[in-house]
Amino acid sequence: MSPETAHYWTMRGLRWACAMPFGRRILIKLFVLKNPKLERNVLGLRFPNPVGLAAGFDKDGKYVNDLTALGFGFIEIGTVTPRPQSGNPKPRLFRLPTNEALINRMGFNNEGVEALAERLRTSDFRHQILDFGKNTEGSKNLKSNVSRLIIGGNIGKNKLTPNADAAKDYEYCFERLFDLVDYFVVNVSSPNTPDLRALQEKEPLSNLLAGLQKLNQAKPKPKPILLKIAPDLNTAQLDDILEIVESNHLSGIIATNTTISRENLLPEFANVENIGAGGLSGKPLRDRSTDVIRYLRARTHLVIVGVGGIHSAEDALEKLAAGADLIQIYTGLVYEGPSLIKKINQALVALD
Repeated sequence: MSPETAHYWTMRGLRWACAMPFGRRILIKLFVLKNPKLERNVLGLRFPNPVGLAAGFDKDGKYVNDLTALGFGFIEIGTVTPRPQSGNPKPRLFRLPTNEALINRMGFNNEGVEALAERLRTSDFRHQILDFGKNTEGSKNLKSNVSRLIIGGNIGKNKLTPNADAAKDYEYCFERLFDLVDYFVVNVSSPNTPDLRALQEKEPLSNLLAGLQKLNQAKPKPKPILLKIAPDLNTAQLDDILEIVESNHLSGIIATNTTISRENLLPEFANVENIGAGGLSGKPLRDRSTDVIRYLRARTHLVIVGVGGIHSAEDALEKLAAGADLIQIYTGLVYEGPSLIKKINQALVALD
């Protein structure tokens, strides 16, 4: 089964399991850990735990309610664009099992921001109360076993939108989702949309973020905005990113997106060169992502969300020790399964 088809049927299976009598309760008992030691107050929000789902896993917000049964502290949906788009031609997602990695060139395939906004509005996920049950670890010390679901909205531009007009796409998505998500992520770092990473350059990025913040600050209650960056930036570029993010008063940085590098890959049954272009995620990205987090933390007090190569509790603790305030997983979930979330949270509780 192709990775993309497997993903589809896995998510349909999760929905089916949650819809079965007692199915959701069983999943919660298996995978959710509720403990006051895990709670984090970050971005002005209360996270039940610091382990989130990275963008790309549920682009259209179809499975948010089902995914909460796996114990995530927050879920990031998207990347979403103003208009629907089918993404790049298939095949566009490839497994590298020897490396516990993925290569994807999905190309922001999504149903468009209008469909996402309608789904969030009618399902009212933003106000969803997570009942983590009475039998989770640490619950005896809690006054309540409920937390509100935290949702992030990851926004991008359509493939056919020229970079000169990119700001309009981001602003449109921002306005349509403002009342429906808790924080925003500006994605200018995917390698799978032509010329998108050029928006990470100093002048276009500054203009883009300034426009978004102008809209944000005009709201009665502005939302946190974070920038998702590539792991392939050099130190000079990282310094420029920090200057731009801080001067535009963003709340934080997500480090990092997938990499275009193919370094440090073990010999694989499939020829990586034959796979072609795409962003690499998984274990080979772990060290570079951690290095970027450590570099940023030494130079800023902004919130940092660490993502890239987290396949174990030890990997997660390494990211947090390097300076991440929160973490996200994606490829690790594919290879390790949903128990990874609970293992990370158990390790965090055990630290004290």
